[in-house]
Amino acid sequence: MGLIVDLLKHFGKFELKDHFLGVVFSGIYLPIIAFKSDLKFIGHEKAKQYKKTKTREWIDAIVFAVVAATIIRSIYMEAFTIPTSSMEHTLERGDFLFVSKLSYGPRIPMTPIAFPFAHHTLPLTEKTKSYLEWITFPYFKLPGMGDVERYDYVVFNFPAGDTVAIERSNEVYYQIVQEEGWQNVQNKYTVTARPIDKRENYIKRCVGMPGDKLEVKNGELLLNNSPAYIGEGMQHIYRVTVDGYGLSEKKLFDENITREKFENQPSSRYGEYYITMTAKSAEKLRQFTNVKSAEKLNKERGYYQQQAKSLNINSFPIYPNHPNFDWTEDNFGPIDIPKKGNTISLTTQNLPVYKRVIAVYEGNQLDVVNNDIFINGEKATSYTFQKDYYWMMGDNRHNSQDSRFWGFVPNDHIVGKAVFIWLSLDPDYPLTRGKIRWKRLLKMVDKE
Repeated sequence: MGLIVDLLKHFGKFELKDHFLGVVFSGIYLPIIAFKSDLKFIGHEKAKQYKKTKTREWIDAIVFAVVAATIIRSIYMEAFTIPTSSMEHTLERGDFLFVSKLSYGPRIPMTPIAFPFAHHTLPLTEKTKSYLEWITFPYFKLPGMGDVERYDYVVFNFPAGDTVAIERSNEVYYQIVQEEGWQNVQNKYTVTARPIDKRENYIKRCVGMPGDKLEVKNGELLLNNSPAYIGEGMQHIYRVTVDGYGLSEKKLFDENITREKFENQPSSRYGEYYITMTAKSAEKLRQFTNVKSAEKLNKERGYYQQQAKSLNINSFPIYPNHPNFDWTEDNFGPIDIPKKGNTISLTTQNLPVYKRVIAVYEGNQLDVVNNDIFINGEKATSYTFQKDYYWMMGDNRHNSQDSRFWGFVPNDHIVGKAVFIWLSLDPDYPLTRGKIRWKRLLKMVDKE
């Protein structure tokens, strides 16, 4: 950065705009001025004679700090916060993380013209974009220290976030369209499209690798027909029935079951609770003298089909979000995760599973005419994948919007790997009652 500024000074370029353009857009700006006929080399002595004003010194210092921090965020490390409970108890809501970009290789910014330190929306606004798409770059990744490994905690750009209804940005746009209809959504909401690197950042555990066969049976994850690893912090919702008096919140707190995870559902019978907890906590809860049972929830196949029929709604929240698939978050698949170079037989039956991969992530023209599939105008009975894809799931299995709801994560959406917790604050409690989770401070993130 300093070399570029010195180079510009030696050619008589002392203005702030020249230095800014030279540093931020050196690959574009330097060739442009190089071919200007009035460009002259003034030499080292004349360049040294230029003196900055105090204001200019402050501006240069701020610009240097912003550019340096941006480079660090883009290439080395970036700070993230866990906003939801989808990864509890392994990563907690309120954890402040450092995410390594070097672990998998830093991705070069695809939309480089952006407001510093803002992701997709300008600060203090709800709808104003923080970036301009005047210049965009194709996906390119620098070499990293390794590849994504099974059970890594991965930060990635939300694949289904390519289109967003701003007023309902925490929901999947395509599911809103499915429920309300495209025209109604366009009329009711502010709809915007986002490039890959400006889509919402998610963090989940990578459970499925390219080429894997994945299935969920009665809440148990199977990979290539074998049970997957189950971490001690993994949680499910349990239906707990009690006899006589209710459950003590203090006892539940002692078992690390917080208020957010413990509630007496308004629709449930007296003495019945739905509690989010680990298998270990559930076993301890069963030892309570007034607890009759604690059973893990299990939505059977066809649950959402029956719900759509009984409520007369067009809503199928589980991927591939199609009425012909009876999958639920507890009973899902089997499904083959796409791998670069792998070829699948393509039929109208499995097309909903791979439609978005073929048409959106890999940019093909996809049409179905009289039950025949056409890709880029040619009839197709098979398809060879051009990218690697991953399957991401939250450890809080019944409270996680993950791949079971919106599908595969393409390799070009990967941002980095969670490596370090530098601060952890419990949003449920005040500072005087355990807000700071001291045991989680300055802690490395591992696979458990």
